[in-house]
Amino acid sequence: MRFLAHQFKPQKPIPTLIMNPRQFLERPTKEAIRELPKFEGLPLQKICLVRTADDLLFARDEIFNASHVGFDTESKPNFVVNQPKTGPHLVQIATGQHAFLFTLNDSPGNELLSEIIRSDKIVKVGFGLKSDRGPLYNKLGAMLQPTIELCAAVRRLGYKQQVGVQAAVAVVLGRYLQKSKKLTTSNWAAKTLSDRQLLYAADDAYASLCVYRELVRVAPHVLR
Repeated sequence: MRFLAHQFKPQKPIPTLIMNPRQFLERPTKEAIRELPKFEGLPLQKICLVRTADDLLFARDEIFNASHVGFDTESKPNFVVNQPKTGPHLVQIATGQHAFLFTLNDSPGNELLSEIIRSDKIVKVGFGLKSDRGPLYNKLGAMLQPTIELCAAVRRLGYKQQVGVQAAVAVVLGRYLQKSKKLTTSNWAAKTLSDRQLLYAADDAYASLCVYRELVRVAPHVLR
């Protein structure tokens, strides 16, 4: 059985799924990933930084109408040894049409975000969600549930190594999700986020949802 994304055709072949539990696949190299067609994320006008009462109503309607959402967080990096971590500072939730970004510094969206995080009617899908549970609970008093950990799901395709969102987008969707170290380590606790930060943050949550939907279509067994 070959594992291929139905709507995407990589410019160069990458490892395909061989249903042999004794044979592990190699994660594609960074060079191979960069040669793939670019992942098309949500445009800026589809990204909502939740701040106003209207934003809250819009986010509630969209998110609670979705059974599964892409989920991710961003934290201001620590560059000082032994400095306590204060993140996450931003939470990203993506539906099929929009991404909603919630800041956690005295944000009016904290109550709605807590409700979403603990809701058993909304399944959160993403990468590294286990590491988000404790910090989110400390900040919001809400336990992240239910979740689908895509790192584990993609590894069940036959990969021995850990597979993050960028590699998963490559092997599942046949696309290159650009990751900028400068943006990754930018100040996510800033009062004003740049357009590039908004796009970067939305991409991670939206890409997670896209990977999940493709796995549902072609390899649902890995989502057990």
